[in-house]
Amino acid sequence: MRLTLEETTDPRVYDDAVSQLPITSALQGWGYGEARRVLGQTPARYLIKGDGRTVGALQLIRKRLVPGFSTLYAPRGPALESLDLLPDLVGAVRKVARPTDALLKIEPPYPYLAADGDSEAHVPPVLGPFTRAETEQPEHTIVADLRPTEAELLAGLSSMARRNVRAAEKLGVVAGRDDDFDAFWEIFTATNERAKLGAFPRAYYETMLREGNAHGGEAYIVLSRYRGKALAGGFFVTMGKGTYYLFGGSVRDDRVGDDGQPLKDSKAPDAFYWNAMLDAKRQGYELFDFWGIPRVLDESKHSYGVFKMKLKFSEQRVWYPAYDLNLNPAAPAIVKAMRWRKTQNNMRKRGSADDVL
Repeated sequence: MRLTLEETTDPRVYDDAVSQLPITSALQGWGYGEARRVLGQTPARYLIKGDGRTVGALQLIRKRLVPGFSTLYAPRGPALESLDLLPDLVGAVRKVARPTDALLKIEPPYPYLAADGDSEAHVPPVLGPFTRAETEQPEHTIVADLRPTEAELLAGLSSMARRNVRAAEKLGVVAGRDDDFDAFWEIFTATNERAKLGAFPRAYYETMLREGNAHGGEAYIVLSRYRGKALAGGFFVTMGKGTYYLFGGSVRDDRVGDDGQPLKDSKAPDAFYWNAMLDAKRQGYELFDFWGIPRVLDESKHSYGVFKMKLKFSEQRVWYPAYDLNLNPAAPAIVKAMRWRKTQNNMRKRGSADDVL
């Protein structure tokens, strides 16, 4: 099929297309691109046309590197009717690419089920002219199917998660959607500092929250509170039938009760995850993406504890691989330079060359 890219500046038309496609992600939504603009990156949105109709949508983020070179990046994209369209997309992208665009990175939002626990052996090494490469978004993640009944979802949790959820309820923990961005930000930054993780400027997240709600998808915060204090929470974006937990964390509760003794462990993180799942189900979403678990398990790392927590709520692991396409001869050298820069950032922030996930 001959494909063309039709650029659109109408956010509602674009988000409507993204939300209706069967292979899609909230990171292809207009709001996510506007957040990227805060970082100095430039989004462009296209409807993918074939045989006179829309067969996909593509948000390309242009990221400047050294002077004279840039990359094109489709975060968890493109959104498509079928992966079979990818080979035909190459010619259309080349027509809109600039001479300075050295590389195209795509992350098709098509989940490959993990085999034998977390094996990726069956993930395709190539998709047409695209070659598997490093992802920018978490490549390995846990997802949950929200279509079963609430009782069935509860029964599907680990026994520890069920105990903790019930304990939180008995203590009066309240979890649900919340407009208190400052409380989320306090939890998020404290978690990042504890785990030696990086973060973008606050304006990036505020922009995503505002713009993610403006055109077709949703962006929202869920907080888990005990005696009024927010102890765990997360930031979600949605599109179509899926909701995606992008950022979050938890803080310790160091308060004491009326008797001067430390308060009981409220199990606020468990209440957060469970109520976030219930909220998404009640809103009609069918896919809950927990957004990232380690590629390689290491019990000494913070990411291992995050993995164990998410595993209590679903055991369905999937892969979302990335693929690169060289647009000019400088691409291989640029990929090496990007990997070097990422390694240096890891060493500076965490004292390790390893990626977070």
